[in-house]
Order: sequence, then C-alpha cells, then structure tokens
Amino acid sequence: MLRLRLTLAALLAAGAVAVCPATAAAQGKGKPKTEAKPKADKGDKGDKGDKGDKGKGKVDTTKLKAELESGDAARIAAALGELMKAGDAAAAAAPAVEALLKKGLSAELTVKALDAAGALKQTSSSAVVAPYVKHRSGDVRRAAAKALVKSKGPDAVKALRAALRSADAQVRGIAATGLGALGAKDSLGDLFNALAHSVPEAAAAIGQLCEPKDCDKFADLTGKHQFDIMSSGFEQILFRAEKDMPEDQKIKVIGRLRELGTKEASKYLADVKGRWPEGWSKRVKQAIDAAVKATGGGGGGDDE
Repeated sequence: MLRLRLTLAALLAAGAVAVCPATAAAQGKGKPKTEAKPKADKGDKGDKGDKGDKGKGKVDTTKLKAELESGDAARIAAALGELMKAGDAAAAAAPAVEALLKKGLSAELTVKALDAAGALKQTSSSAVVAPYVKHRSGDVRRAAAKALVKSKGPDAVKALRAALRSADAQVRGIAATGLGALGAKDSLGDLFNALAHSVPEAAAAIGQLCEPKDCDKFADLTGKHQFDIMSSGFEQILFRAEKDMPEDQKIKVIGRLRELGTKEASKYLADVKGRWPEGWSKRVKQAIDAAVKATGGGGGGDDE
C-alpha cells in the first residue's frame, strides 16, 4: 500500500514538472509584444515627423490664388479664411486679394477680403484698402480701418488721418489708436483736433507720439477732459522708455497730477507708484512718492 502511494506521488510530481515548460512557454508568448515596441516607436517618430511638417505652416498660395479667381463665392470665402489663418506666411497671395477688392464684392466677402489683407500685412494693400474706410457699410468701414493699421505704410497713415473725421465713432477710435501704434508723429495735429471733437482714443495716441512741447500742450488740457481720458495719455508719457521721454517731462506730468489734487488723481498716482519699473529714474520715483504723499496716498478711503 505504501509503495502504491509512493508511486502515485512520483507520478504526480512528474506531471507537475511536465506542466512547468508549458507554463514557461505560455509566459514566453508575451515577450514578442515587448520586443515589438521598437517598431511602434519608429511608427510614433514617423507620426511626430508628419505633425512637424504640418506645423511648418506651408501654404499653397498658388492653389489659394486660383480659388480667389474662381468667381465662386463659397470658394473665395474659404480661401480668404485660409489666408487669414496663414497670415504673412501667405504674403504672395496679397496681389490676388487686392485684385478682388478692386473688382468689388458683396459686403460680407469684402469684410473677409479686408481681414485677409490685414492678416497678410503688405503695405501694397493699403492703397486698395483705403477707400473702403468710407464705405456705406459700417462693418466694411471698421474692417478697412483695422486692416490699414496692419498693412501700414504712408497710404495707411494718410487714410487713418482722414478717418479721424469719420461720422463713425468706432472708425475714429480705431484710426486714433492705429496712428499711435504706427508711430505717425506727423498726425499729432489731427489727433489734438480729434480729441477736441470727442475722440477719447486720441489721448493715448498723443501720449505715445508727443515730443516734450506737444506733451506740455497735452498737459495743459488737464481739467478740460474727463480724468480717465487724460490719464490714458499720461500713462503713455510716464511709461515710455527713458531714452524716448526725458525724465523732466515725466516729472512735469506728475506735477500736473499733484496740482489737480482730486481723489482720481491721487489714486492714479498711487497706482503708478506701485507699477513703477525697478531701476528706472530715481528722480521720477521721488517725484511720484512726494505726489502720492501730498495727495493723501490714494485710495485711503478704500481701506476704511
């Protein structure tokens, strides 16, 4: 009986040993998947490479030009949309957009064409865009003014100066802001006139462009316009680079604000103090500190 039990035990042990290789083989079947990872990595790299090519922003301007010349409104609109996305990378298509604007389009397509012309940023487009600032459609007028700010150049400045007298308040505002952004110092006279005729955006533009004597002229208007309008110009003067605006001129502005003595001026001076760049003129900083102290520190009532 004992021998029978020993024999059975031996047979069972032999069976267990026989199972192990099979188990090992089954586990081994998972190895090829692990070994296959390098292939997957290669594929991944290839995918990344494709994305990289797409990210280069290559634009088929030849195809887009053909679409613009197709005469089909839907195709033209789609092509203009592509140009707006591409920006100046598709500058070669600017002549085709200009041709469309010369030819004339529906108001909706005209706005798209003006937006595209602005996105392409070509000074050659300014002369074609300029007349649209006087278009009967408000949307077209505003799109034209915005496009001129982006296309730049003498034609753009000339048109924007004229646009300061537009019956459209938004166009006047865009024109004033644009002239400041374009650094059009020759337009200062027009901007002062615009400010006198209720174009508040002209104040900031004057602050961006004024030379000391013009800045003095602007400061003389303190109290004649709402404080938030005047402060938009003072902001530009005070925070212009020191090489571009003498510290004496900045101190003059601070003095005007101090003399004004209103709660608004006090709060504004305190705000300027908090934002004054580290390392800038110590004299100007001292003038700001003194003005804040003299006017009550600004916003004292807010702390109560």
